[in-house]
Amino acid sequence: MTTTSAPNPTAPSPARRVLVISLIVIAALVAGFFLFSNLFADYLWFDQLGFASVLTTQWIARAIMFVVGFIAMAVPVAVAINLSYRLRPVYARLSSQLDRYQEVIEPLRRLAMWGIPIFFGLFAGLSAATTWETVWLFFSSVDAGAVDPQFGMDLSFYMFALPFWRGLVAFASAVVIVCLLVTAFVSYLYGSVRVGNGELRISKAARIQLAIIAGLYLALQAVSLWLDRYATLIESRAGDRITGPGFTGANAVIPGLTILSVVAAVVAVLFIVTAIVGRWRYPLIGTALLLVTSLVLGMGYPWFVDTVQVKPNQLALEEEYYQHNIDMTQKAYGIDDLEVTDFKAETEASAGQLRADVETTASIRIMDPAIISPTVKQIEQYRGYYQFAETMDVDRYDIDGESQDVVVSVRELNTGALGQTDWQNTSIVYTHGYGIVAAAGNKRTADGNPVFLERGIPAQGFLSDEKFEPRVYFGEQSPLYSIVGAPKGTEPVEIDYPRGGKEGETETKTTFTGDGGPKIGNFFTKLIYAMKFQSEQILFSDYVNEDSQILYNRDPAQRVAAVAPYLTVDSDPYPSVVDGRIVWIVDAYTTSASYPYSSHVSLSRAIQDSSSDQQRFAIDNINYIRNSVKATVDAYDGSVTLYAWDDEDPVLKTWQNVYPGTIKPMSEMSGELMSHVRYPTDLFKVQRSMLGVYHVESAASFYRGDNVWKTPNDPQKDQVLQSPYYLTMKMPGQDEASYSMFTTFIPSASSQNSRSVMMGYLAVDSDAGFEAGKPADGYGKLRLLEINSDTTVPGPGQVQNSFDSNQAISSALNLLKQGNSQVLSGNLLTLPVGGGLLYVQPVYVQSSGSTKLPVLRKVLVAFGDEVAFEDTLAAALDDLFGGESGAETGDGDVTPIDPTTPPTDPGTDPDDQTGSTPDPSATPDPGATDEPAADKDALLKAASDALAAKQAALEAGDMVAYAEADKKLTEAIEKLLALEAQ
Repeated sequence: MTTTSAPNPTAPSPARRVLVISLIVIAALVAGFFLFSNLFADYLWFDQLGFASVLTTQWIARAIMFVVGFIAMAVPVAVAINLSYRLRPVYARLSSQLDRYQEVIEPLRRLAMWGIPIFFGLFAGLSAATTWETVWLFFSSVDAGAVDPQFGMDLSFYMFALPFWRGLVAFASAVVIVCLLVTAFVSYLYGSVRVGNGELRISKAARIQLAIIAGLYLALQAVSLWLDRYATLIESRAGDRITGPGFTGANAVIPGLTILSVVAAVVAVLFIVTAIVGRWRYPLIGTALLLVTSLVLGMGYPWFVDTVQVKPNQLALEEEYYQHNIDMTQKAYGIDDLEVTDFKAETEASAGQLRADVETTASIRIMDPAIISPTVKQIEQYRGYYQFAETMDVDRYDIDGESQDVVVSVRELNTGALGQTDWQNTSIVYTHGYGIVAAAGNKRTADGNPVFLERGIPAQGFLSDEKFEPRVYFGEQSPLYSIVGAPKGTEPVEIDYPRGGKEGETETKTTFTGDGGPKIGNFFTKLIYAMKFQSEQILFSDYVNEDSQILYNRDPAQRVAAVAPYLTVDSDPYPSVVDGRIVWIVDAYTTSASYPYSSHVSLSRAIQDSSSDQQRFAIDNINYIRNSVKATVDAYDGSVTLYAWDDEDPVLKTWQNVYPGTIKPMSEMSGELMSHVRYPTDLFKVQRSMLGVYHVESAASFYRGDNVWKTPNDPQKDQVLQSPYYLTMKMPGQDEASYSMFTTFIPSASSQNSRSVMMGYLAVDSDAGFEAGKPADGYGKLRLLEINSDTTVPGPGQVQNSFDSNQAISSALNLLKQGNSQVLSGNLLTLPVGGGLLYVQPVYVQSSGSTKLPVLRKVLVAFGDEVAFEDTLAAALDDLFGGESGAETGDGDVTPIDPTTPPTDPGTDPDDQTGSTPDPSATPDPGATDEPAADKDALLKAASDALAAKQAALEAGDMVAYAEADKKLTEAIEKLLALEAQ
């Protein structure tokens, strides 16, 4: 019998080993370089903006916390393992199974004694690194200057100190638990702890070690329970109507936690005693007592107090705590200074009733920024590679000494609409938008289009007369990145703006001369950004030169959020021309979820309405908010400036200690910037959400819940809330009109009166004035008109229903829908004029074809139960108020084109428009018709010719010719009307 031995395994060749090691090293180097390139690119971006300290502060803080967390976990675990091993009994008899375990583990013992602490240390370090903000806020905190009503602690304790101490205790508890587990495991493995024959034997060394660790854990739980007393002020318990402790919380829960904390501390001492005297009976009895006490005091006693004492006498016992919740919630949301007026609204309309409110009626906005964008696009886009915002913004300017409300939008770049979307076009040639369009909010042309105050390429209008930089490199629709800049004398390659028509058209070109992005003039930085954007063209293109800059992260809100990561940015940045530059003004907030006795709100849900989709926030459930920072982003060079708007806010002051030197004082804000600052939309939405419940002052009313309000749904979009609106108006009690924002309230569905009548009208003064570094005295003043119960004022939904069900209005709307036209209802505005509340709604008509061109055709108005529907706001008000309202309106001198004639679908492509620019200052030519007609036939012929010319101009995309033909048509119709009247 022969046997064949197994072949010896072939040892790996040295060459293969070298190859494998080399590949691993290369892979590690490549991965490391990718990581480095991202970090270095981030540093270059922050450094160019002047906020490098923000990034380095985060890096340093995370690194320190990682090291602290690693050491705080790894060292105690290593000590616990080594002590357990060194203090093991040398001659202990072990079971055969443990012997086998030791044989397996012994070769790896040294590795495990180092590896286990390192393993847990890494996890602890990574966890600690994510909490660096809590630690830095604790050490940088400032006092709030006010105390809570329960413990008398400064409010900053809850926002900065309590999260730190609770986090520290939780981390220390985790360390002790891990130490306890590894100690128990090693002690059992090496015989210090033996289980057998129905008994547990522990060596003296193991007993001391385990008892001390258990005592430390119980001591930490005692501290945790003590801190939980304070945490009750920022938590809502199941069944409680308020945030913070009520009667049960103050008289059962908090005392119970105090007792439990003391008991836990006593049990901890018993464990330490056991380590000395060696008797486990006392700490075990104490632990059992602690568990029983926690059940009794944590669940049983609060239930007993709530059931036997509170529920039968709820208002009497809870009134004090309800009042704490009302007062603290109002302070936390900045609604404690609300000015409430009992408003007995007039509901009967009479002649001349609006004469005292001409300042308000003259500013009523009939150009809806959510509807007219397609019209502006058709008239002002000029090329397909430009675009405007879907919803225009609202602003105001001082024109000839008078404040004018305007709707505005910047003309941004749309590289997706280019004929050739190659890298050179999208990154080098088409780099920026051009100019800003501004239209009067309260005016219209005869054919229902906006009255432009600033328009065109090159820009023309009241802003251009003062000279400003029109180029828009940084906006809400900017490309992913653009590469700009070149040495002096180099031929420009960036398309600035188009000139001329289709025949022989040319473009004006430019070269960016600002400091807008990191410089990428050398091979290394080219390589960094080629890797970041996965684009080899950056590395090899001849257009990337020694003076090139790369512009990216260009959205204004994103730029502010990046340089100030502790701020919550408003969802509606808006453009303004300030000191010769287009700037984006961005409101930003400091928030907290730890303000005592203040009720929480979901920030994302509170700001969601018909004008804003639901946002996602890092901290969504908040109970404190302040508009602490106003920021600007320059549309040309992207520079970000942060101004401390509320320098008394303790949260902002604390963050300024974390990031020193990043925020400028309000005193550095120019007067022109102040004139465009407004009360922020998102803050107002949060405040109105809270005021639905917290407009009441008395705990009794709060308890009854019989006066709960809500924001009405948008009449046009029934599933979402109605947006607040900006208007220049005068509230009852104000001396003069000011730029304001308003919203309305109706009864909550859960209240006793669920009819959709108006319950409240809230407005806030949004005009910051024009004095450099100092807001106007009234800015931010909240005024609430609480509708007197003796009068019934219909809510927005009821008014919209009145418009829709009115027979005369329905017939007129049907006429407007003739052909292929659609009727669009604009924003339903509510104004406190004539001693009551006036509703105004513009009505637009647009073709249902491919080209959308909404034009204003009618205006709906309502006062009380009466409604009117006319071609202009002035006519509608006169009709509503007995033939002469006494109001002044922006469209009072306009004679509209026959509104029963629907707009014709031009069938043109907006991308096919010419670059010629209409002159906004041009005046009509008195002899606009070819031959001033003396009879009806000639006038009809002139109108027909003008209509045909208008159609031809639209088809050709020549908006200058379109405007001229439109004027001729208007004049011919006016003469026909005059002839008919004779």
